[in-house]
Amino acid sequence: MTYKQQFIKFMVENGVLKFGEFTLKSGRKAPYFINTGNYKSGAQLLKLGQYYAHCIAENAIEADTLVGPAYKGIPLSVATAVALYADYKKDLNYCFDRKEAKDHGEGGLFVGKQLTDGEKVIIVEDVMTSGKALREILPKLKAAANVEIAGMVISVDRMERGLESGLSAVQEVYKEFGVKVYSIVTMSDIIDAIEQGVIDGKQYLEKMKEYRKVYGVD
Repeated sequence: MTYKQQFIKFMVENGVLKFGEFTLKSGRKAPYFINTGNYKSGAQLLKLGQYYAHCIAENAIEADTLVGPAYKGIPLSVATAVALYADYKKDLNYCFDRKEAKDHGEGGLFVGKQLTDGEKVIIVEDVMTSGKALREILPKLKAAANVEIAGMVISVDRMERGLESGLSAVQEVYKEFGVKVYSIVTMSDIIDAIEQGVIDGKQYLEKMKEYRKVYGVD
């Protein structure tokens, strides 16, 4: 199996990718759901970091620091930093934001690497649905230092148009901020994995393709 197929199987086995009928925040009825909150063990986090590191290495994204937006991005940035060093001997810094700036001690809004002007950063997140996490972290980053955003890495690109435009969230943030988003897998990859028998779920294929026809973008 390719590493993308392995990752899709990994999500299913750990209850992160599920099929059925789910009502999303948008109100849309989707035949699948992705809940990265179901990762909860050291073994899972080790593998997850390796998949993120593979995506960064595969796309040759060069950076100095990984940024994990609170809260789900925090363990992701740590696991990815460890995997990049263990598997690729790339020793990147990492940091994550506080929900409120610390007003005592050393102060500041970020924990970990203190950002400096010209530093290249990769933002590490789980799934991009609306681009909200990026929109929230960007002003915090720019307030800390004049950093360069080398890219954003997520686990799944839903390839789904937003509520306000005909573009996907990934396309919207590139158009608005010029930030390129890299995903370990896409919704097309997941559909292909079902068709090829990598994972179960052929009974949901028709509904998934219909959903893509109504809400999907390429």
